[in-house]
Amino acid sequence: MRFRTSLLAAAGLTAALASSPVLAAEQAAINNGEVNVYSYRQPFLIQPMFDAFTRDTGVKVNVVFAPKGLVERLEQEGRNSPADLIFTVDIGRLSDAYDSGVTQAVQSAELSGAIPEAFRQDNGHWYGLTQRARILYVSKDRVPVNEAPKSYEELADPKWKGRICTRSGSHVYQVALTSAMIAHHGLEKAEDWLRGLKANLARKPQGNDRAQVKAIKEGECDVSIGNNYYYGQMLQNEEQFAWAQSVYPVFPTIANTGTHVNISGVALTKSAPNKQNAVKLMEFLAGDLAQQMYAEQNFEYPIVAGVPQGGLIRSMGELKPDTLNLDEVAANRGTALKLINEVGYND
Repeated sequence: MRFRTSLLAAAGLTAALASSPVLAAEQAAINNGEVNVYSYRQPFLIQPMFDAFTRDTGVKVNVVFAPKGLVERLEQEGRNSPADLIFTVDIGRLSDAYDSGVTQAVQSAELSGAIPEAFRQDNGHWYGLTQRARILYVSKDRVPVNEAPKSYEELADPKWKGRICTRSGSHVYQVALTSAMIAHHGLEKAEDWLRGLKANLARKPQGNDRAQVKAIKEGECDVSIGNNYYYGQMLQNEEQFAWAQSVYPVFPTIANTGTHVNISGVALTKSAPNKQNAVKLMEFLAGDLAQQMYAEQNFEYPIVAGVPQGGLIRSMGELKPDTLNLDEVAANRGTALKLINEVGYND
């Protein structure tokens, strides 16, 4: 069976992942006027942008979603893969796709002109689409605004002993932050920082970013580290609304630069049977309309300068991102994970 329909339901996903690949040349002929996406991002987060692209161009977007294994699937399918694009979050997964040899370079004046150099691969193998700031959530009741940490480095100060909550240090978001600390400060100072942060934890690392905010609401800690978009998501959730109301967001600096950011991004697959349509979609997503939709619907910061931001994003505060090239963050991931294990951060 051909990769034809938009596979958003779980049953459709299972069928799609079990189907046999076909020759890229045959697939290109069958999918004329379409583009096929493998996505680590949940469909409801990106489907509105795909729908807008279809309305604008007439090109249909077919999506296969899976929480893991898509790079490996591309490796197995090789030149027979029907996928044109791979969507993911975290610089690590984009870097893994590139390192696995399943992507190809895209040279596009529109993409290189819109997306800052720090947020795209040097040779055009991947491009960031949104910024995801790693911010601090701080207790309104127990930490006056003028006493809140202003930097990630301050989180290692003994005055915060027993007052900080984080998710596992081995999670990709925390690994990326540690990688950035290594890039800015070197391994020795990054280790001192990580040991200091561990010493200040109120509890063993556990749960996701939202669970840390819940812990603040319940009085277990006063400060947590989490991605910015969870603030908007919690405010829209009846159960979690009170969690969000118990904190205020802080955009800390790293090495006196800006706030550490990760990205969601896209790469063109090496086999891409619908390359022209795929590049059109990439360029569309770097345009003002899609960038604004990302901000308003997903609470992620536009990666393109000057794009209007939704009311909630604006109300959280201005994002001044660290301009460290994310390739450097990706390059330090292995060292960061080894360091996290050496200091026993999760113990």
